[in-house]
Amino acid sequence: RFGQAIEDLRNDYLEDPVFGLNGMRRTRQMVRIPLATNTVVVNFEQLAANVLNLAVDVILLDTTFWGGIRPCVKAAAICETFQLGVAVHSSGELGIQLASMLHLGAVLPNLSFTADAHYHHLAGDIIEGGLLRYTDGAIEVPRGPGLGVKLDREKLREYSELYQRLGGYPYDQDPGRPGWTPTIPNTRWADPKNDRPVTIPY
Repeated sequence: RFGQAIEDLRNDYLEDPVFGLNGMRRTRQMVRIPLATNTVVVNFEQLAANVLNLAVDVILLDTTFWGGIRPCVKAAAICETFQLGVAVHSSGELGIQLASMLHLGAVLPNLSFTADAHYHHLAGDIIEGGLLRYTDGAIEVPRGPGLGVKLDREKLREYSELYQRLGGYPYDQDPGRPGWTPTIPNTRWADPKNDRPVTIPY
């Protein structure tokens, strides 16, 4: 019902309203707004299944989930062949991954929708020079060797200590499934018994 209620709002798409390809397929039959995903089509086997039995209209390419820029470019070419929309997806990245996303977006001839980002929520970054800057709502593709950004080793040390102290950022927790997590909790790096004081200024 929610998908039907927002059909006239001129949204680009509805992202992952349900779990799984079958759920997306059933939802797609009931709503007119295009469906997008960054969770149920994140590899070539899932992309092929979606092409053969359409469930999702827009593939949100994420360099983390797909394994880098090159697999995303290949996936975008398949999407172009089968007339699926593509966009660059944000997964709560720091500057290194954001640089990979910016480079990906710059080389996709069939980028159908504006890329999203969670980057503006950050207070700092682990790259030299701090946060990449927005200008008129956009961030310039970094220039220079590799991804065009350099690691700030001191910031990396500080962020590593904070991660070991507090653990990962749980932005992807589902309130409908308390206790569920998409990955096994990593106590090797995020030790819940670690009571060392955090030295990063807030």
